[in-house]
Amino acid sequence: MTPEMKGFVLLAVLKILAVYSVMNVGVMMVIWAERRVSAWKQDRLGPNRVGPQGLLQSVADGLKNFMKEETWPTEANKPLFLLAPLLSFVPAMLTVAVIPFAAPLPVNFDFAVPVLGQFVHAGPMPMIIADVPIGLLFIVAISSLSVYGIVLAGWSSNNKYSLLGGLRASAQMVSYEVALGFSFVGVLMLVGNVSLPEIVAHQQSSVWFVFALMVSFIFFFVSTLAETNRLPFDMPESESELVAGYHTEYSSMKFSMFFIAEYAHIITGSALMATMFLGGWDLPFTSWDSGEPSVLKSLITLGAFSLKTLFFIYVFIWIRWTLPRFRFDQVMQLGWKFMLPVLLAYILVLGATVLILDSMGWSTGLRYGLALFGMNLAVAYAVFFLLDNSRLMSGRSRSKVRA
Repeated sequence: MTPEMKGFVLLAVLKILAVYSVMNVGVMMVIWAERRVSAWKQDRLGPNRVGPQGLLQSVADGLKNFMKEETWPTEANKPLFLLAPLLSFVPAMLTVAVIPFAAPLPVNFDFAVPVLGQFVHAGPMPMIIADVPIGLLFIVAISSLSVYGIVLAGWSSNNKYSLLGGLRASAQMVSYEVALGFSFVGVLMLVGNVSLPEIVAHQQSSVWFVFALMVSFIFFFVSTLAETNRLPFDMPESESELVAGYHTEYSSMKFSMFFIAEYAHIITGSALMATMFLGGWDLPFTSWDSGEPSVLKSLITLGAFSLKTLFFIYVFIWIRWTLPRFRFDQVMQLGWKFMLPVLLAYILVLGATVLILDSMGWSTGLRYGLALFGMNLAVAYAVFFLLDNSRLMSGRSRSKVRA
């Protein structure tokens, strides 16, 4: 193994340890934040006993779950019953590996590696665990595996409530993966690449895709809500109907792993939205962050990326404690009868707009992005206020209530 390869392996191991340590701590902090935000919205105190401001409450809950009794349903399929929490947990943790979280960090020095027994020279280090050229496709492929964990949990429990929750999960998550995939198409059309660092670089030279692809962003956000099984899309759990849904028969840490996976999905989904539509670690109104790498740039861009991710996490929590649950037929109609046709039509309009701008000789830049923003405003107005006839925006139904 060459010294350069040894340096690459060492830096990769350090990034894996750092990112997944932050990820695990972040899951505990998001759980704490949701309990505090929900308490604030409901005029309660929330957890405030264990640690300062209740910060260690999640640690206490984790220790409690480790010590709780393991229950095994008599008629359960035990191998699949044990495998299901892992199939939910592992994909949620893997998808963060291809998300860039800061500007490259300069590591231009020789450093001793006691294990390798020599000095290794390394260049600027990309702040991403795995800079693979298929990053976006990797996220779609791995995140879609989480549905197997929920379906297997419902089926292997041999419980009718759990089975119904698993069937709902399979229908909902598969349905909204279609809309999620079509939401990516606009980004691919503008960037011409599925690499997430390339998507960030393209937004640095133009405008953020939250403006240039506003309609895609709206549908991507709704699809991400459905994929995480959060309100108003918590059909697989539905406590008022299915007790707890697919994880009714689970206890101890197997029960906790489903919730750890849910909050890990929230973090990775928020980080992905920040990367694809808010420029990732890009600082707005300046090109300073795209110049020569420096430690200061890496720290500041890491802070910018963290703030964008935290914003989306707060929106997830905000929606969870604001909107009521949809009916299952409403969830299916929204995905297949509204989102899918609108996204197909939007892709056609976007493609025509891009061809027109390219034929006019407009290069990618501010003017190009503003033109796309105007097109998105027109499409959003036509979809949500004209074609929808206020049914979605105001909740008005076509049918009249009979006395």
